Amino acid sequence: MNLSLVFLRILFVILSIFFMTTYMLSSQTGTPQMNALIGVGTGILFSLLLFGFDTLFKRFNLRSFNIGIIGIFIGYLMGQALVLVFDAILDISRISIVLQPQTLEIIKIALFLFGTYLGTLMTLRAADELYVSIPFIKFAPTAQKKRDLIIDSSVLSDARIIDASATGLLDHQLIIPRFIIKELYALSEIGDEMAKSKARRSLDVIKKLEAIPELDLRFNDTDFPEVKDTHGKLIRLARLLDANIMTADISRVQMSSIEGIRIINIHSLSNALKPLMQAGEYIKIKVQRYGKEPRQGVGYLDDGTMVVVNGGGNYIGEVIDAKVLSVKHTSSGRMIFCNACDDETLSNEYEEPEDDER
Repeated sequence: MNLSLVFLRILFVILSIFFMTTYMLSSQTGTPQMNALIGVGTGILFSLLLFGFDTLFKRFNLRSFNIGIIGIFIGYLMGQALVLVFDAILDISRISIVLQPQTLEIIKIALFLFGTYLGTLMTLRAADELYVSIPFIKFAPTAQKKRDLIIDSSVLSDARIIDASATGLLDHQLIIPRFIIKELYALSEIGDEMAKSKARRSLDVIKKLEAIPELDLRFNDTDFPEVKDTHGKLIRLARLLDANIMTADISRVQMSSIEGIRIINIHSLSNALKPLMQAGEYIKIKVQRYGKEPRQGVGYLDDGTMVVVNGGGNYIGEVIDAKVLSVKHTSSGRMIFCNACDDETLSNEYEEPEDDER
């Protein structure tokens, strides 16, 4: 707790006690001593109530407070509008003759509360889109916010997006355009068997993403009818929303870099999160085939990383212990080079295979 907050709380305790005591002393009932004691006690209780509100709203910032005030104002206007519409209906109809005055008042109060709540709720939900503007000028926050991610159909056909979303890393970021969903529905009905299967799998992924409550998956209705290419629509939407695009299509990564849009490649993200091996570590690996060099064997980890084992050519089809020599990063992922622990005569010299051996 900083000194300014301590000073502010002490000041409000003194003011609360002072005003409550002054009010109680001005009362004509009771003795002055008793009124002063009640005033001091009431002032302390009121101060504790203020501190309780401070703790309750501790996580709220000024922007949230301003959005709340604007929401209440918009809700108030909506509630008043509903009451005025109801009064107009009563003036042109005979409903007021049938209903009791108390019933009419209850209906008006309910309409007013409903409008106020609805307007406030809609304002809070659209807080990210709310800004103050005058002609040709937009006042936007100076702090850089986290950019949204527009995901395309290639990502939706990859089930890894479900696991990535469940981690919480992508909360409040993912946007699915409606034109992507329309395209998937069309492919699931009129495409070939492979396209139908892929489209249905993508639609199932969308349903599973919607089932993650913390993700807050959003759908965007913006479409560009003049643009026929889906990729072109994604680029236009990303520019409009100032968002990035997540894709699993390598060709789109290369094309969009020319367009000036940042592309998040889910394959690169997956490779970046693969566990690193350090030189000197021991791993168990099943040798599946021969390598390019004599006595060299090749195996694969569970995540698909290729492991080249010097001396592993003698153990095809077996699970052996291997000592990590080095890790090579390639354009298609990682390659791990090891020595078979069962062969003590191996030297640390080895030939690294070309990338096409993957």
